[in-house]
Amino acid sequence: MGTIHQLLEQQGKQSAIEMGTVSRDVIEAAAQYLSEEDNALACAYSGWAQCALPHRRQPVEQAWVVSSERMRLVVEPGRRPIGDSDNLEFVGVPFGSYARLILLYLQTQALRTNSREVELGRSWRAWMSRIGVPWGGSSGKAVREQAELISRCRLTFHFQGDGRLGLVNQSVVDGALFLEREGVSRQERLSLETAKLSEGFFEALKRHPIPLEEAAIKALANNSAALDCYIWLAYRLHSLAAPRLVTWKALKAQHGSGFKELYHFKSKFPSVLQLALAVYPSANVEVVEEGLILKPSRPPVAPKLIASR
Repeated sequence: MGTIHQLLEQQGKQSAIEMGTVSRDVIEAAAQYLSEEDNALACAYSGWAQCALPHRRQPVEQAWVVSSERMRLVVEPGRRPIGDSDNLEFVGVPFGSYARLILLYLQTQALRTNSREVELGRSWRAWMSRIGVPWGGSSGKAVREQAELISRCRLTFHFQGDGRLGLVNQSVVDGALFLEREGVSRQERLSLETAKLSEGFFEALKRHPIPLEEAAIKALANNSAALDCYIWLAYRLHSLAAPRLVTWKALKAQHGSGFKELYHFKSKFPSVLQLALAVYPSANVEVVEEGLILKPSRPPVAPKLIASR
């Protein structure tokens, strides 16, 4: 268990905050994680640990491209009709924490039911509520927007390296049922009732899933960068045979595409890392001048727990 978790166990949250040695948001995340009694299993495709969606809204016509050592993610924005005309408008690519939460739900449910078709409706709302995202008001509107962007975009994972290229899939959602037109003309939005993962994505997900803790996702639900970092650590640490250095340059390529300069990323990423470590007590990571040293660690979800669910 990490230092912050030992501190919380021994002193309690308020004392930990008053000591001032750890930032309050890290203490809050760790305390929320430790307080969860019913910790369900969640899952993500391993490609998301190597390349992720943008954190902020992009220009609606602009594609999103991000690369890691072995993977490249390309997300092309979708289009929708403008009112009753034959004209189309770009809607942009999915972004932020809500897009990630929706995708985590779709992947978890698909594996849980062993079906590409995932029901939304009540089960989706219940999961989002459990994660801590209110369905009504501005948050509900934002969730519906991200559902539409995910449904309309064209998303592709490419393998790269060793002189080989490979295509994983050409979309996340292969088919969806749209209901309840809300508003008219350019303000029109559509809500989803069911979603069907593409066959390629579903097969890749079944072959390469990353087991995650729902409690960890809940504690990081409002921070897309920390969610990405947690998924990355869950993917990397348990498979290491020995400590490995990941340079700041490599980290920026994967986690810092929104930063223009390396020194800006280098000054901000440690706080993101601390949030991810707050919900992954067994993670063993050291920050050094050259970057991060990743050390062999237990996975966030024990294999025996995965087998029993």
